[in-house]
Amino acid sequence: MKPAPLFSLLLVTLSTSFSSLGEPSKESAIKQAAVPALVAADKAQSPGGEGHRFTITNGIAKVPVVVVRGTAYQMGWHLGRLMREEIQQIVPASVAGFKKELKVTDEVLDDVWATTAAYTDPRVLQQVLGIAGGSGQPIRLMQHAHCLPLLMPFSCSSISAWGDATADGHLYQTRNLDWSLEAGAHEFPVIAVYIPNEGHAHVTPSFAGFVGANCGMNDAGIVLSEIGDASAKEMPYNLHAPHFTAWFRTMLYDSGSLTEALKIFNQVPPTKSYHFVFGDGLTDKRAVKIRADSKGKDGQPAIDIWGDSNAADELAPNTLSCMVYHDEGRGAFPTLESQRGKITGEKLVALANQIPIKGANVMNAVFDATALRVWVSYAGGDKEAYQRPYVYLDLATLDANGDGKPDITRARTK
Repeated sequence: MKPAPLFSLLLVTLSTSFSSLGEPSKESAIKQAAVPALVAADKAQSPGGEGHRFTITNGIAKVPVVVVRGTAYQMGWHLGRLMREEIQQIVPASVAGFKKELKVTDEVLDDVWATTAAYTDPRVLQQVLGIAGGSGQPIRLMQHAHCLPLLMPFSCSSISAWGDATADGHLYQTRNLDWSLEAGAHEFPVIAVYIPNEGHAHVTPSFAGFVGANCGMNDAGIVLSEIGDASAKEMPYNLHAPHFTAWFRTMLYDSGSLTEALKIFNQVPPTKSYHFVFGDGLTDKRAVKIRADSKGKDGQPAIDIWGDSNAADELAPNTLSCMVYHDEGRGAFPTLESQRGKITGEKLVALANQIPIKGANVMNAVFDATALRVWVSYAGGDKEAYQRPYVYLDLATLDANGDGKPDITRARTK
């Protein structure tokens, strides 16, 4: 299902993209360059914690990486400070455009936020406050930006492969984000790395001003992907629950295994119909696919959870051992079948580029949940994500503060 076009008027308000056009190139071409960690003028205002920003490049593709450490509020504040210019450009225009497209008022969004916030992880709420403070944007505006996804339909795809299905036994997982190119969020990308005082460090490929996770991976090897199923016909969506982008953050904070992630998932009612793929590259070393129907036959949510080679999987008999996937019929199975036992991160990058919804491919990500690596491509200019180079980030060797110690390893051993 292709998302409906949204507010093309935003295109004239967006500034030049942070990444240029070009074809995908090999990992060997990827470069990483650090920038000064702190802006001197902001030191006196800092609420504590740390924030560091650098840029990763692959040829002409350039994506900011922001690494933040501290409490939820502190991490939000530093993310807002270090992405201040981008947030000022995209968030006010984006919220105004979506309000016009959805025909909603500020008062309606106030009610939506108040309802969903009652069910949302306080750490996410605190980070929204922090990003408002660090970026200089009104708190109300940032709250509206984070509740708008509750009102919108969109669609995606995901693949997970592990064990005998991959060349090295690692668990690899994809996430195609097929959404609104007209929104222009892809012109302001950020890969956010959170190192909380308590909980697991985690990474979320995201967009300036947004603290939710449309996908992500934590230092325990948990990787999360989502596929939206809800059309406009399913409206009104359930607001008496956190949006998946909020409870994905909860799962990334708190899950040390797939078993733990599923326990958290089972406590949260769906706001609308989704598919999910959850993987574990370090402990359970497997993945599952989930179908969450917000309005089952009896009007109550209906949840199905499938492992690999499951005869009950809706895609059966096109299933394989050590793999789960959901591609909405866009042809992943023949490639997965022919490549079984040979799958690598690079091969899944190529497959992710084969199955997007063309005209809506905003971002693609491939995670190695065993070695804690990620490849990410964002749309830019007149090219979609599948047409663009992927940047690469190795979380196991990340040293954003330059102290000679890997940031994520230190967080994992606390």
